[in-house]
Amino acid sequence: MTVQDIRAFNRFYTNVIGALDYSRHLYAPFTLTESRVLYELAHSPRTDAADLRAELSLDAGYLSRILNRFEQDGLVERAPSERDPRRRQVTLTVRGRETAALLAERADESVGALLATVPEADRPRLAEALHTVRTVLSASDTHRPRPEDVVLREPGPGDLGWIVQRNAALYAAEYDFNADYEGLVARIVADFAEDHDPHLERVWIAELDGRAVGCVMCVRDDAPGTARLRLLLVEPDARGLRIGDQLVAAVVEFARGVGYRDLVLWTNDILGAARRIYQRHGFVLAAEKPHRSFGQDLVGQDWRLDLHEPH
Repeated sequence: MTVQDIRAFNRFYTNVIGALDYSRHLYAPFTLTESRVLYELAHSPRTDAADLRAELSLDAGYLSRILNRFEQDGLVERAPSERDPRRRQVTLTVRGRETAALLAERADESVGALLATVPEADRPRLAEALHTVRTVLSASDTHRPRPEDVVLREPGPGDLGWIVQRNAALYAAEYDFNADYEGLVARIVADFAEDHDPHLERVWIAELDGRAVGCVMCVRDDAPGTARLRLLLVEPDARGLRIGDQLVAAVVEFARGVGYRDLVLWTNDILGAARRIYQRHGFVLAAEKPHRSFGQDLVGQDWRLDLHEPH
């Protein structure tokens, strides 16, 4: 395998998929990059320009020009981010969502037409070849996990203790929390273990390759008709697989399914990644207040999701 082998394949494949003339290929006035930005906004509806830039590895000026054009065409709206007024939240308008859906439909049709030229007997070989390319180039000779490899399950023996131990260890390592935090987590987990209603309260463990890599809890709140999301955690080496999104989505679906009206949570403003997950699922900041806890000066935040509103 040489550099020229890969370059030759790149020239071949970009021609096959029409990447060099993408707008004509899909009969749409968008470049491949612009279409990808629309795709990301459609699949992560509550995001900001910095998130997009990081996700797509785009130059800030280039992305800004794309978003300016989209805003002029009525495809997106921009406003100060709720979590950081210095950042700009980007959301698709109704027209933007319709445009993204049309592009996705045409892309599916284009790939379907390409696949139709491949004999049925050759398709498994093609699928395996594509999988091999992705695996080799994304992780060298090691297996790179995918979001679909993650399994959400109920806790087994020892898992509740694992929740306490990993919360204490990770928050100490990443935020310098002291043992007070471990005590809080231990009380939350003990209360659940000793007395919970399995019809209205639940714990999820995220498992990858046979080991626990994340967790979250849904418990009853003191307010009638309200559930509380607690102890969302994802192991550092498993981040980037949307495990946090899967766990929060499981809580929202469960809480809505059993009839709760509201879902609330308490967090701190330093937990930026977690806040972005909550916002993507429709949570709204209800209140915040400075406090001294776990050996740190923090800003506590209360977030709320109305389960009767569509998101």
